[in-house]
Amino acid sequence: MQRRDIGLALLVVLLWGGSFTVIQLGLRDVPPMLLGALRYLLSAFPALLWFARPKVPWRWWLAYGLTVGVGQFAFLFWAVRVGLPAGAASVALQMQALFTLLFAAAFLREPLHRKQIAGLLIAAGGLALLAQPALVGGASMSPWAYPLALAAAASWAASNIVLRKAASSVARFDLMAFIVWTSLVPPLPFAALSLALGESAAWHMFWPDLGAMAWFCVAYLAFGGTLLGNGIFSHLLTKYPAGRVASLTLLVPVAGLSIAAFVMGETLGPQQWLACGLVGLGLLVTMRTGVRRVGIGAARVVVE
Repeated sequence: MQRRDIGLALLVVLLWGGSFTVIQLGLRDVPPMLLGALRYLLSAFPALLWFARPKVPWRWWLAYGLTVGVGQFAFLFWAVRVGLPAGAASVALQMQALFTLLFAAAFLREPLHRKQIAGLLIAAGGLALLAQPALVGGASMSPWAYPLALAAAASWAASNIVLRKAASSVARFDLMAFIVWTSLVPPLPFAALSLALGESAAWHMFWPDLGAMAWFCVAYLAFGGTLLGNGIFSHLLTKYPAGRVASLTLLVPVAGLSIAAFVMGETLGPQQWLACGLVGLGLLVTMRTGVRRVGIGAARVVVE
């Protein structure tokens, strides 16, 4: 990776690492599925006024919006709702790196390298160590919580593959326009899930009491997490192998724990620091794998 792209990847790590603290704060005032709907409504409006509708087949619009938006965050918010701590959620979600590696091998025919697999397994061991206190100590946590978080990770990984397919389906692919316009897909499914989960009773109650912190959380998730974070991450996916880019997100729980410690006053114990070290080591091994830079077919990718 070029140095500039490594810097952009680290910015994404900070944005997404902070998202888990922001989600925890936002869910204090906003029901989970409604938070998802608001996130994507604000991601779409008013940004779509500045971007022309991308000429990408509708199947990729729907597939990307349903995987990266509805699938990822409906499962994630649901997992948190049934007791999964935010820290454990940040750990579980990064399993998308392993899912992306497997999906890329299956659907994009990207080769699996032994060093890459070894590095991801080392990092996965670190992630498991980070998650262990929540998994063994959460008596109030539903047994479905961690599987739901893994389903969120699989949905995110699937969206990485969809993005590559969408970009290769046109001669000129406007990345930011695609992200902005596909943000129109999640709000209606989120609203339906909100009704199905009984959140409608809270809709008319929370609006008058929605304070500055709640709106900050929605804005951060929309602009920082979705538009800027997804935009940079998707840009990197169009330049490098999906497995390599996805492996960078293994640093997200490290950033998430650090930000939570600073903002929420949480502390890191020796086990957590050891786990963070394993994640870093695994990432280093993975990034040193000799994988060449790749483009996306004949597509010209534009970031405007």
